[in-house]
Amino acid sequence: MADLEENLEFNSRRSAVYSLHGMVASSQPTASNIGLDLLKKGGNAVDAAIAVSAALAVTEPCSTGIGGDCFMLYFSNSDKKVYGLNGSGRSSSQLTCEYVQQTIGAFEGDDRFHALSVTVPGAIAGWMDALDRWGSMPPSDVLAPAVKLAREGFAVAPLTAYHWKRGEAFIKRNDERSRGALLIDGRAPRAGELFRNPKLADTLERVGAEGAKAFYTGLTAEAIVKCVNKHGGVMALDDLSSHTTTFPEPISVNYKGYEVHQIPPNGQGLVALLAMNIVKGLDIGSFRHNSAPYLHRCIEALRLAFADGKRYIGDPEVGPASPVEGLLSDAYTQDRIRCVLPDRANPAIKYGTPVASSNTVSFQVVDDDGNAVSMVNSNYCGFGTGLIPDGEGFPLQNRGANFCVDRTSPNCAGPRKRPYHTIIPAMVTKDGELWSTYTNMGGFMQPQGHLQLLLDQVEYGMDPQAALDQPRICLTPERDPPTVSLEDGITPHVANELRQMGHRINDGVRGQDRALFGRGQIINRTVSHRQRVWVGGSDGRADGCCMGY
Repeated sequence: MADLEENLEFNSRRSAVYSLHGMVASSQPTASNIGLDLLKKGGNAVDAAIAVSAALAVTEPCSTGIGGDCFMLYFSNSDKKVYGLNGSGRSSSQLTCEYVQQTIGAFEGDDRFHALSVTVPGAIAGWMDALDRWGSMPPSDVLAPAVKLAREGFAVAPLTAYHWKRGEAFIKRNDERSRGALLIDGRAPRAGELFRNPKLADTLERVGAEGAKAFYTGLTAEAIVKCVNKHGGVMALDDLSSHTTTFPEPISVNYKGYEVHQIPPNGQGLVALLAMNIVKGLDIGSFRHNSAPYLHRCIEALRLAFADGKRYIGDPEVGPASPVEGLLSDAYTQDRIRCVLPDRANPAIKYGTPVASSNTVSFQVVDDDGNAVSMVNSNYCGFGTGLIPDGEGFPLQNRGANFCVDRTSPNCAGPRKRPYHTIIPAMVTKDGELWSTYTNMGGFMQPQGHLQLLLDQVEYGMDPQAALDQPRICLTPERDPPTVSLEDGITPHVANELRQMGHRINDGVRGQDRALFGRGQIINRTVSHRQRVWVGGSDGRADGCCMGY
């Protein structure tokens, strides 16, 4: 392991937060406070997580909402087991690859925001199913703080206001009546400005009282279907009423004694695990943190992992299941390690052949009983499609933009199918106990952030806040060789060394452009004098904070 003092040149801007009982880390202080209040009132980690998710849907609609999806990992301290929840929605029963090709081909705008990219919003069902399986409080009590927040209003945070403004044009695609739900006098709200969303409050209140059926049937469902079809998409009431959450067994790899858990495909957690397996065999901790040799190995590992993810990740319920066991096997990992050249970029990264066997919010919650939740909730590209169902206060996601039209791919567009999904929660256990619950939102940045945050802590001994404050790298996995963006704080000398190795580098990314590197949240478990202590951090690239009691 490299010497810690050599690797803290980019100083942390915040201190880590410590507490003995419960803790919440999210991208909005109001949401963190709501979750902490629920813990103090006797709610458990799942109750608080859903309350936080609902509060973020109110305060950060430019990232998340009930028109999007959710994924969750839950650590139960009573049986020392990690459980998974996949709350992603499926495409319409009417969607076909042929129809997508014909329709998108004639579309003049950015096809990521076409109404065909709307998949069934899975968040509400995910919330209600999580509460039903693991929660301890009535849904109405869990959602009440968010209902109040939406009805009475909140002061918009600065970074949120910036991203809201960037998404203003997408909201203006709607008619004046619908766009009014997310604008003030025809514009995005400014920092510090009071914003109310009474329509969203009404919907959340109905869900709290009646359950998920209040969203997937009735007026809200009818408004969603009408909105999608009006703008050229395909959606039927049955697509919504038949939606179900799934509870997959998490997948994991062991990184030097730390068991890292992820949701299996259709999510891209597999990409993070593949990269971790590769760097584990590259003695990466022997190099100085964020040095050129260190970053070169991270880049190459991620290139290999994304190549496999693009080839093998799809909906296991529709078509062939991803060969997870083969991809994560020791033999396959050794094959991929041999593709990493020590001093130059591999000019031709391709997917391997294992033996058969993508703005978002993320947050963490732990409770006084030692339970933990790692959760991500997202619209995908900011406001998603930006399309707002009439009479509602939320935009519809554009997750279907991740489908492809390659019929040989498990991720080819088709009916009632979940697309390749970017949102991934992470959890780490050690010797059967929870060690860390963490996330790093941001589209295809997410597995990249997961890898870097794990290495910061395990290889270089950083606390959660110091790890979150380190400058990051981000690859563009849509093309290979990728452009590798370097955040301000990684030196020009390192950038030049990477260029000499053959990498395409975009260095010195700073200011608001740092949103490219995502926003992480971490809570770790430590022990002091036989007493459990929580230590957490919250990303300074967002408006939020970590709070404990």
